Amino acid sequence: MADFFQNGSVTTLQKLTDRPIEAIEEELRNFAKKKNVVLLLPSLYSEFEGPAMPHIVEELRHADYLFQIVLSLDSADDRQFQKVKSIFADFPSKVKIIWHDGPKMSEMYHKLKASGFDISTPGKGRSVWVTLLYILADNDVDVIALHDCDIVNYKRELPARLIYPLVHPALHYEFSKGYYARVTHKLYGRVTRLFYTPIIRALKKIIGLNSFLEYLDSFRYPLSGEFAFVRTLAKGIRISPTWGLEVSMLSEVYQNASVNRICQVEIQETYEHKHQELKKDKPNEGLVRMANDISLTLFRVLSQDGIVMSSAFFSTLLTTYIQESRKAIDIFNAVSVINGLTYDRNNELEAVEAFVNALKSAVQEFTQDPVGVRMLPAFVRIVAALPEFTNQLVEHVNHDNA
Repeated sequence: MADFFQNGSVTTLQKLTDRPIEAIEEELRNFAKKKNVVLLLPSLYSEFEGPAMPHIVEELRHADYLFQIVLSLDSADDRQFQKVKSIFADFPSKVKIIWHDGPKMSEMYHKLKASGFDISTPGKGRSVWVTLLYILADNDVDVIALHDCDIVNYKRELPARLIYPLVHPALHYEFSKGYYARVTHKLYGRVTRLFYTPIIRALKKIIGLNSFLEYLDSFRYPLSGEFAFVRTLAKGIRISPTWGLEVSMLSEVYQNASVNRICQVEIQETYEHKHQELKKDKPNEGLVRMANDISLTLFRVLSQDGIVMSSAFFSTLLTTYIQESRKAIDIFNAVSVINGLTYDRNNELEAVEAFVNALKSAVQEFTQDPVGVRMLPAFVRIVAALPEFTNQLVEHVNHDNA
């Protein structure tokens, strides 16, 4: 059973009881009479050929409180797209599929590029961004939720608990972030445990009292891919096309919403999905690239807030991060020992060494180009620049789904 302790500046909504999912969904059906909820699913076609996505699809058949499901489908040819369409043909909820590799969507990407928008970085961030443009084109949408599609032990309580704080009439939240335990026979979540939290706490030591860093340090699983926000907030959010997606999202939410209207929700007790590899000799892949992009996102957000980062600052940050990461290793070794989990201390130390190199690389990259990769613009910017774009996007998606 979880505790009910509140720490940091963000409200934590723990799972304290085994409340039946049927009871939660019954309430959500009533709330859905006044608030329309869309579930955004970013997925590669390959995930339909693994164990996760077929199970997710079957679980979501019961989520009849959803106004619509929008599948953001990447890396699919025509045959594969048609196969996915057939999977959702008899689905109880309304489903739309954004076929990012199709000719219609290629036309829309070309239009954005021709209008001067930098969309050259492919990946989850860009796909989610375009899908949000499509969803927000519908003025009847009130809440948008998103979760990853590689969750092996997925339960339909995940979206239900994620959405609940934003649609309950007695609550006032505008953004919810999902959290859970990444554990089987050992602890996972290395980037969160050994990089994100130690570098945030190192920055707090160097910079001192800073409400943004306190906010970032309040999340129990800041790099989770599960979140939900209300329409008014979503319209003004920019998105990073890199591995810094989650950190940039938290930053954008911080800039656009009161912290009192932000919460984190325990959506599952444990969470099992595919694990990114730590490739020390390949800095542009896997967890090392993720650490690099997270660092760059942090540096750019802090510099925009007026924090001066000199060479002395970065030197201190490196040594302080190493100390904080060692402390983290001691902590998680103790957590593993008391719970009878496997803990490879040497492997954890090697991970930290790789993250130190990623941090050094990020410092060099930021120093050379403090602006770096541009954020994908908010919905309101696209509408202002290309008034007919979202209408055309809707037409093309409807054509593909016909």
